[in-house]
Amino acid sequence: MKSPLLSLPGAVPAEGTDEGVAAHYGDIFREQRNLARGTGFVDLSHRGVLTVTGDDRLSWLHLLLTQHVSALAPHQATEALVLSPNGHVEHALYLVDDGATTWVHVEPGTQQALIAYLESMKFFYRVEVADATAGYAVVHLPAGSTASTEGAAAVRELPWGRDLFLPRAELAALTAGYGPAAGVWAYEALRIEGHRPRLGFETDHRTIPHEVDWLSTAVHLNKGCYRGQETVARVHNLGRPPRRLVFLHLDGTEEVLPPHGTEVHLASDPQGRSLGIVTSSARHHELGPIALAVVKRNVPVDAPLLAGTVAAGQEVVVPQ
Repeated sequence: MKSPLLSLPGAVPAEGTDEGVAAHYGDIFREQRNLARGTGFVDLSHRGVLTVTGDDRLSWLHLLLTQHVSALAPHQATEALVLSPNGHVEHALYLVDDGATTWVHVEPGTQQALIAYLESMKFFYRVEVADATAGYAVVHLPAGSTASTEGAAAVRELPWGRDLFLPRAELAALTAGYGPAAGVWAYEALRIEGHRPRLGFETDHRTIPHEVDWLSTAVHLNKGCYRGQETVARVHNLGRPPRRLVFLHLDGTEEVLPPHGTEVHLASDPQGRSLGIVTSSARHHELGPIALAVVKRNVPVDAPLLAGTVAAGQEVVVPQ
């Protein structure tokens, strides 16, 4: 679904997963600095949007998700996961409830598979699940923004900003007063700086929540049973995850960023076995080139690494 905001001056379309919105509007560092100062907005209208309505919506979602949502207060933002029976991450949900409807946004193109799963679990519960992507679009305002949220169907208040669910037909008109547009490249650079994992980037078919620090934001360790809970509890109480997320400071003299999937090696053994892969990378307006990577748990936390051919220093996200 192509965003009408791609008609703004300087817009360069994103590719891959983020196709449909702007990668940038001509100056990625200016766009990052604007967001860091609390001005501007990011068009995330390519993301999938779901609504869940009905009297049982929160108690029902509570049974299916990793997060405690049965008593979720109106307008309180949270995030949650859907796990496989073996505890592997299948979906990441970003939620807020307005007192009558639970609003959810998810990774682009994943909403249909999520809806299919949710529909299969309805049974006798009084709930209705709908794909609202055609009617509503997600826009992000950075922390400190003074832009009005009037016209938004729902708002997720977060430490790093606000996610707005806007009527798609009014997207251009409502965002006109939000300040300068920033592309997803700027948004991704700040996400990487914040060590926030993204489904399909920091995850693969084997990922468990512990590996990417989702225990701190998307998993409640003291709630009732849900699919995959046994793995979550066992690894948390008895073991350690086989891999861990790390933040990388990359050598700034290199011209090319290591893309997703680039193998990570010890700097002292560049031809040795792979220790993991780069999952996301970006050029940051203050930190220079940075990345997230998922590496084997036993990689020494102080070991200099190579991301492909690029020297990298680690910053711990998930403890060893």
